Amino acid sequence: MSDCLFCKIAAGEIPSTKVYEDEKVYAFLDIEPKAPFHAIVIPKKHIKSAAEINEDNSGEISAVFKAVSEIAKRENLENGFRVVNNCGADGGQTVGHIHFHLLAGRSLAWPPG
Repeated sequence: MSDCLFCKIAAGEIPSTKVYEDEKVYAFLDIEPKAPFHAIVIPKKHIKSAAEINEDNSGEISAVFKAVSEIAKRENLENGFRVVNNCGADGGQTVGHIHFHLLAGRSLAWPPG
């Protein structure tokens, strides 16, 4: 999608600090981190939100979670981490491309504040 911020980041049109990339997934450091380690993990294929996951694109989401596991190993997140997805305006989604926040490096309370 030509006007999507995260599509542009994955394509290298907008700079980012890459932490992971494969044929289906791109991950980069969040510019406003909420934890000592805070990455955004996205499928390269444009999917608007979790509400649009279907049989045709669910493989992209599976690839995201395989990438999360790999990133956790690479970054030594052995004490644990949190994966967060916001869906829609009321869910707090601010970019119209499905993405997952990978947070670690401190104790993460619940509910988040």
